[in-house]
Amino acid sequence: MFREMRRKKQALSPDTCAAILREGSAGVLALEGAEGYPYAVPLSYVYAEGKIYFHSAKSGHKIDALRRNPRASFCVVARDQVMPEAYTTCFTSVIAFGTLRILEAEAEKLAAVERLAEKYFPGGSAEHRQAAIRRGWQALLMLEMTIDHLSGKQAKELIGKNPPAEGQ
Repeated sequence: MFREMRRKKQALSPDTCAAILREGSAGVLALEGAEGYPYAVPLSYVYAEGKIYFHSAKSGHKIDALRRNPRASFCVVARDQVMPEAYTTCFTSVIAFGTLRILEAEAEKLAAVERLAEKYFPGGSAEHRQAAIRRGWQALLMLEMTIDHLSGKQAKELIGKNPPAEGQ
């Protein structure tokens, strides 16, 4: 069902793919949009226990697209260093393919938003985090992506080297 990577030597290991998802700060979620056009939207996210979680408003283009077709892909670029003299970039990236669902149960919605809040404000107090969650709770949807296929790729210049950490 999923295509095999053409340039297999550039493939990242499953562990490296998971590390990129854990450490990344943002990615692009791609869905089947209106009128057959693809719809891709940059989002913050958290990767935990093999799934990806996103926050969302209760309505909008993203939710309309999800309701039409819950299959999606999500891309995170960990490195993208322009190498002008070679007319290329030195990159590492991951693409997850999977199925989205809206978290309906209060407990799972709360657990997901708490993970997201902890990722983006790891030094914050539990009280501060809870107050922020309460303020936005009524307007909040949490989405969960179950990953069906995960692949990562690196620039050929990085083959045989340790993939860089996020932001390098």
